[in-house]
Amino acid sequence: MNKTKILLTAFLLCNPLLANLAMAKNTIEDCQNAILNQETIAQSSRCLDGVIAEVDRELQTWVNLHTFNLEEKALVNGRYSALKMFKRSQSNFITFRENDCRWQYLAISPEQGAGLAYKKCYILLSQSRITELSAISEPEKS
Repeated sequence: MNKTKILLTAFLLCNPLLANLAMAKNTIEDCQNAILNQETIAQSSRCLDGVIAEVDRELQTWVNLHTFNLEEKALVNGRYSALKMFKRSQSNFITFRENDCRWQYLAISPEQGAGLAYKKCYILLSQSRITELSAISEPEKS
């Protein structure tokens, strides 16, 4: 694949990310305000569900971008170990996120707010993973 196609693909993948990041940040702030204004648990939960949907889309975009880059690299050099390890890393992250948020839920349960704690945990860990993936760039070729 030539450099123009790669740059165009990277631009098309990254452009929506920047818009989604700003939108998700505003949404989580709105949800925090809803919680502070003591809106119902159901309203706050629906608000956080919207943030989760945005964060999931953004995370999947970053995963797709890195997978694409690693697949391209593997096609050139014939080494698939980095791609396999990245996929394993992402699978392990999903397992970690689930377990980490689940214990927080169980620690609060059966009190109200356990579901909100789970969703906030899910959002924060996903945003952390997005930050991590967005900081990793393709090494420059000499």
